[in-house]
Amino acid sequence: MEKAYKLEFKNEQTGSLVVNCCGCSKTEPLHSFGPALKPHYMIHYVLSGKGIFRIAGQEYPLEAGSGFLITPGELSFYQSDEKEPWTYVWVGFSGSGAENFVSYMGLSVRHPVFHSERSDELYRSVRDMMEHNTFGLTNELRRNGQLHLFLSLIAENARPSEKTEEDKANQYVKRAVEFIQRNYCNPVKVTDVAEYVCINRSYLYTLFENSMGMSPQQFLTTYRITKAAELLAVTDLPVESIALSCGYNDPLVFTKAFKQMKGMSPSSYRKEMQKGENRRNKEYLKQVEDFISQINELNS
Repeated sequence: MEKAYKLEFKNEQTGSLVVNCCGCSKTEPLHSFGPALKPHYMIHYVLSGKGIFRIAGQEYPLEAGSGFLITPGELSFYQSDEKEPWTYVWVGFSGSGAENFVSYMGLSVRHPVFHSERSDELYRSVRDMMEHNTFGLTNELRRNGQLHLFLSLIAENARPSEKTEEDKANQYVKRAVEFIQRNYCNPVKVTDVAEYVCINRSYLYTLFENSMGMSPQQFLTTYRITKAAELLAVTDLPVESIALSCGYNDPLVFTKAFKQMKGMSPSSYRKEMQKGENRRNKEYLKQVEDFISQINELNS
């Protein structure tokens, strides 16, 4: 017998991380579930009592302050202790980024167990999801926001997955490239990129030279000018607006950077592109394709 308070949601919105269900259970002695499959990720966190969790042929004893991950498509089983039955909260979630989030937290089928001292906050987060349980964008955004908070509390003490030095280096570069892709339109500098990925500027320089064959500053400038060239070719926006759209507050600085890379001013480049698909146009498109392909290799 289990006293469970649970909610399941039909998500009208899609995204990188969405709540599918959540709940809170106070179980009877030896209450169990499974072996069974779940269609999405589920995280259980033990508020009090004890129990066991089994997955992939391994059994894990659990108590208050610990939790476990159930992975989609994996048979799992969990059971409450006979003398000290557990009380737990749980959240089920999915989304295009769910697998990556779980991986970054160091959780997997082989390492499904975690510990956290943030019991009260985790409980409040799930309760908030349950209280905002009706249909509508406002409550769905609220629940998904609480899901991010719930996972962030667990991630504080999660064990990162073990990586080789090469893997770590690639991750730093990948995160730096993603940051630039999202923020090239803002006047960010290389120091902002280094601070985001939590390494010093000189180490970031070394990683980019080894991985991309160029410095972080060269990559940032190349990405901005590539985006600017696209806007010049397909829009009638003023050069000043394109400069601002690509992170340049000063149109003169933008023009100088553009001319240094493309061999002509932005205005002249636009005129060249408007002449039709000539040889220079084809060469430019090939350069863009090669540059984007280099970025995609990092993100694969």
